[in-house]
Amino acid sequence: MNPDISIITALYNESDNVDDLCETLDTYAKDKPYKIEVLFVNDGSVDDTFEKLKKKNFYHIDAKLISLSKNYGAHAAIRAGLSEASGKYTMIFSGDLQQPTELIGRLYDTIREGYEIVLVQKHNDKVGKKEKAFSHGFSKLFRKYAIKNFPPGGINNFMITEKVRGILNKNVEANTPIFMQVLDMGFKSTMIECVFHERKKGKSKWTLSKKIKLFVDSFVAFSFAPIRAVTIVGGVLSLAGIIYAIYILIRKLLDFNAFAAGWPTLIAVLLVGFGITNIGIGIVAEYLWRTFDAARNRPAFLIEEVIEKTLDQAGEE
Repeated sequence: MNPDISIITALYNESDNVDDLCETLDTYAKDKPYKIEVLFVNDGSVDDTFEKLKKKNFYHIDAKLISLSKNYGAHAAIRAGLSEASGKYTMIFSGDLQQPTELIGRLYDTIREGYEIVLVQKHNDKVGKKEKAFSHGFSKLFRKYAIKNFPPGGINNFMITEKVRGILNKNVEANTPIFMQVLDMGFKSTMIECVFHERKKGKSKWTLSKKIKLFVDSFVAFSFAPIRAVTIVGGVLSLAGIIYAIYILIRKLLDFNAFAAGWPTLIAVLLVGFGITNIGIGIVAEYLWRTFDAARNRPAFLIEEVIEKTLDQAGEE
């Protein structure tokens, strides 16, 4: 019998949290009226995360241990979990235990009201100033130039139906953030807020470089605004250059000695012009690279090993 809920948790060097994570999810499932499957996705960890998982026994959940061939990133790891999930509904659960287990029941109750997607937004009370500023700025830009219904506070989790999961599995976009892809689908959805816990063990893998990559990937995947901006800037500068050239020509015709040699001005103009040109080339290259990457159809992830631990097996042990 297929589980009611599939929970995907992506793990990268989370050895410190494995014991607490497994115990927390297994304990939560005890005496619940719905059957839970948890997919632990090891995203190429270099510590003993997967070895610890293999030693664990589960008594109230079906567990599937999935190890990827290398570190592909959290979004690819989630996609790997989606490809192996079998529940009626599927959700994400953070391996650092920042999300409360009560969220599972809330999502389950909400999605059964007739929604295809239930989104989760992190309550902002305990969010740091830098994180809040990044989230606000990203949301504002993304809502204006990409996905119009992108929520002001962003998205931190979701629960989806089998229908949505099937579509995601058929349309695996390697460079597209999965949260954005889910939001862009347009199916009937709603949102709930949740207060997250502080991380107690280990170090956050959500670095500045990953935030920048998310920002770039999101805009390139869902917006042509960067290319349009370069086109507009290029057009404005070209027009300004033509006007200035006409002005110089008229001044020269009226007074041959009107202008002295202006090397500083020339160099400044060249630096600005070439700088903008290189930025434009870089933006176009981002789009071209993703087009090329999609065209060669390389897998977004490779699964190296899958180990299933069912309730029946736990009973035998």
